[in-house]
Amino acid sequence: MAITNSMETLYLGNYSWCSTIAQPPAARLFLRLYKQFPGDVGCFAIFFLNHMKLKPGEAMFLGPNVPHAYLYGDCIECMACSDNTVRAGLTPKFIDVPTLCAMLDYRCRTVDENKFTPVQQGGAGGAGVSVYDPAVPDFSVLRVELAAGEMDYTLPLVDSASILLTVQGEADAYSGSLGEEPIYVTRGTVLFISAG
Repeated sequence: MAITNSMETLYLGNYSWCSTIAQPPAARLFLRLYKQFPGDVGCFAIFFLNHMKLKPGEAMFLGPNVPHAYLYGDCIECMACSDNTVRAGLTPKFIDVPTLCAMLDYRCRTVDENKFTPVQQGGAGGAGVSVYDPAVPDFSVLRVELAAGEMDYTLPLVDSASILLTVQGEADAYSGSLGEEPIYVTRGTVLFISAG
C-alpha cells in the first residue's frame, strides 16, 4: 500500500496543476494505465518501451522474447508456435520475474526498425492483395480487399494450414475441391483452411 501511494504521489504530484490536455502524452498514458491496473509496476514500462500507434494497414514485427503490450484498438497478431507466455505486468495474472529477466531480448530498436511495409499485389478480378511477410519462415498474412461489385476471389493454394478472418462485408465461401455447400461468412467469421 505504501508503494502504491508513493508511486501515485511522486508521479502525479508533477502534473497535479496541469489540465489533462496540457500533460505530456506519456503522463496521460501512465495515468490511464494506472487507473486500469492500480499498483502494477508494469505501468512504468511506458518509460522504457517504444510507444507507437499503427494506422490501418500498417504492420510491425517483433521477434521472440521482445516485451510488448497492446493498449487499445484492433489488430491481428500472428505468431509462431509457442508453449509459453511470460507476463511482465498490466495483468492480474501471475508474473514470473526470474523467467522474464532470463528470457528477455534486451536489444534496443527504434520504431522504424520494427515496422515493415506490406507488398502490394494485384489479385484476380481486381482484388487488392497486401502481403505481410516478415523475415521469418513461420507465417505470412494476406489482406484481400475485393473491389466494389466484385463477387469472386480464389485464394491461392499454400503448403500449410491457413486461417481466414472476415473483417468487413459478407460472402459465401466455397471449397471447390470438395464440392461442399457454401459457408456464409460475415464480419467476425473465422474459417480454418487445411494445407493445399
